[in-house]
Amino acid sequence: MPRPFVPGVTVLGNLAIDIIDGAAPSPGGCASFAGVALEASGGAGRIVAMGAERDHALFDPLLDRFGDMVAILPADRTSSFRLDYDDTDHRHMSVEAIGPIWGAAAIEAADPETTWVHLAPLLRTDFPEQTLAVLAARGHRIAYDGQGLVRADRLGPLIEDRLFPAELVARLDILKLAEEEAVIVADGAFDAATAERLGVPEILVTYGSEGCDIYMEGAVVRVPAAWPVLGVQTTGAGDMFTACYVANRAAGSDPRHAAERASELVARELQQRVGVGSSERVYPQVGGLG
Repeated sequence: MPRPFVPGVTVLGNLAIDIIDGAAPSPGGCASFAGVALEASGGAGRIVAMGAERDHALFDPLLDRFGDMVAILPADRTSSFRLDYDDTDHRHMSVEAIGPIWGAAAIEAADPETTWVHLAPLLRTDFPEQTLAVLAARGHRIAYDGQGLVRADRLGPLIEDRLFPAELVARLDILKLAEEEAVIVADGAFDAATAERLGVPEILVTYGSEGCDIYMEGAVVRVPAAWPVLGVQTTGAGDMFTACYVANRAAGSDPRHAAERASELVARELQQRVGVGSSERVYPQVGGLG
């Protein structure tokens, strides 16, 4: 019988070392951005991340900022990405290092105690379908960042395709897709028929400053963005949005209200990046926001 859980969300994902526009390495991965979302939501929340111990010092500000909310598990390697921006809306990504795979042992070590678990894969191999089965057997509801569906686990320029196994979405309760990921998954325009084919009860497709669409029970609802924040680098915005959305759903909010809350949070956090230099754009999100 599934154990009783506390209403809330646990975020699981790999740490990432990001090199943005040639600047010094900075902390990345959902763990580096979800804290402000969980804190703002006010419910039970925790972040458990994995990365090589030799790289943990880079993430000390994350632990200093959020304390016991964050736990870092040791691994034999840390994910790493190079991100080069043409402007605030377009970036070129390269996979510099492939992170660890979350298996049953990692789930046991993380031991999430919340009703919801949000999986934040950086590449398709981070959370195999067998791991999702373990979480479902424990009794968790599962949210999943759709970049894990489309990002191939190959070094070099990031390859995105729709070659994910169907079993990967079979146990999901919420799937979040950015616009470009939705196009890849659908092999064209994402619509209600695509959502029905995927079979996930709740699907969010985000469009940046244009808001998001929520697909549920054969219907689609557009939720506008809180307000546009232009001229800023948006790394981590999707992580903050999804973590806040799931945290609000775990607290009992309906999908529209959860999306509105998430959109407001992201707009506030991006507003604080206005005028910040490229070499400083990510790091303050760990130590200075919220």
